[in-house]
Amino acid sequence: MYAGCPVLWSSKLQTEITLSTAEAEYVALSQSTRQVLPFMSLLKEINKFFELYLPKPKIFCKIYEDNNACIALAQNQKFSPRTKHIALKYHHFRNHVKNGDIQIERVDTQDQLADIFTKPLFSIIFKKLRKLLLGW
Repeated sequence: MYAGCPVLWSSKLQTEITLSTAEAEYVALSQSTRQVLPFMSLLKEINKFFELYLPKPKIFCKIYEDNNACIALAQNQKFSPRTKHIALKYHHFRNHVKNGDIQIERVDTQDQLADIFTKPLFSIIFKKLRKLLLGW
């Protein structure tokens, strides 16, 4: 989302076979950052060429994740024996997390906006998420 409006969204089956929910969430997190990093670079370039007489904004991405193990895996720069089999292509965004360009925050499963697109929900939760996403 940018300025409160949805900008990027996609849904597809994962091509990797994962051994746990944490790994599946980590692969999804990695794939989503692949889409958002070029968008962030574009915003930084625009900010360089179109000078405004305002304080320059800090461009970063805040990602909401509901899996604690996935958050720990993304924020920890070390490899553990249980996760060393994850392909290196999924660890590309760790430096951006370390630099502060990408911030990963814990969100409760009931408040995860992405679930409205990917899961069957009870009507109460669906209406709550729809209101957060669209305002109605």
